[in-house]
Amino acid sequence: MKDRVHSELVSITAHDALEQQHLRDAIAWVESGAPLFRIEKPAVPPKHLVSYFALVCDEHILLVDHKNAELWLPTGGHVEPDEDPRATVVRELKEELGIDIRLDQIGAPLMVTVTETVGLTSGHTDASLWYAVAANRNEPIEFDPIEFHDARWFPFSEVPFHRSDPHLRRFLAKLRGTEG
Repeated sequence: MKDRVHSELVSITAHDALEQQHLRDAIAWVESGAPLFRIEKPAVPPKHLVSYFALVCDEHILLVDHKNAELWLPTGGHVEPDEDPRATVVRELKEELGIDIRLDQIGAPLMVTVTETVGLTSGHTDASLWYAVAANRNEPIEFDPIEFHDARWFPFSEVPFHRSDPHLRRFLAKLRGTEG
């Protein structure tokens, strides 16, 4: 599976210097032979792989008000041991939003970030592959009320950046092909 994760990483073209730094870090981490997958919550090993997946429709993004992180975030989840990161997207979409999607509907990751977590279980590092998933914002969403306070579509211009992932603005800029 390390080869698959490595393949996902090398498919990414960095948008800016910060992403180039994160991409180099993530590739070196995978190539080091370190464990990639979380085996015990919240932080064993202290750095582990996450798949973020932003549902997008026109100039809108679905964000969830995440109870643990205390932020508005794209949906996502930890990649299970030996799970393909794109399979994580499929599994987590079903678990978190009640959306069924096929693996072949998930394209290559758009971005990578390597960041220290915040919120109630802060203090470990997530190496996150960011996927953009086309969605229909008129379709019903059944968010997981155990994990989220709310799920809402935001126009790109109204994303609550002051209370979201610090890299979300850069992700949306990369998605739109603009400067972040």
